[in-house]
Amino acid sequence: MQPSPVYPVRVRGDLDPGLSRWMWIVKWILAIPHYIVLIFLSIAYLVVSIIAFFAILFTESYPRQLFDFNVGVMRWSWRVRFYALTQLGTDRYPPFSLAPDPDYPADLEVDYPERLNRWLVLIKWWLLAIPQYLILSAFFGNNRNMGALVAILVIIAMVGLLFTAVYPAGLYDLLMGINRWSFRVRAYASLMTDAYPPFRLDQGAREPDAAAS
Repeated sequence: MQPSPVYPVRVRGDLDPGLSRWMWIVKWILAIPHYIVLIFLSIAYLVVSIIAFFAILFTESYPRQLFDFNVGVMRWSWRVRFYALTQLGTDRYPPFSLAPDPDYPADLEVDYPERLNRWLVLIKWWLLAIPQYLILSAFFGNNRNMGALVAILVIIAMVGLLFTAVYPAGLYDLLMGINRWSFRVRAYASLMTDAYPPFRLDQGAREPDAAAS
């Protein structure tokens, strides 16, 4: 069987083996300081993305410092989601940091593109990404769809932890695949890569290439 092509966005989420039965009840409250910081980081992320849009349009290059900043915001967001929201994979509190941390169970990397298509930047974040947005809407729901798949799966994981102290492996891998898909789309729509996100649910704690190595 041929290995899956390596995508330039890599999302890692290693399940902590000793998750608490009840910690998920308060994690979302404990993460409130992170939500506040992420509000301001998200505003900065949008501003940086707009600047990057014009930089790519005129120079075919995403300024490296701006790129690293936005990757850091995505990394921070992923750690909070992993801890308290859409994965619940660890009881370790997320660091207040944009930097990579190999010691934390969740991390994210995006390969820096030396050159980007100046014309593709005009359409990829809205027109080309529409099919991806539709899929993510089915996964995560919207204001009219409160029974979103991810919410249902997380609730099942909560019940499993509460009564068995075990996170079902298949469920964990599925949620990782959905979260990984969402960050691939986010990186593409944020102009960080010209590589179109694959219509592929790469499940598991590590990327397929990392898991095979």
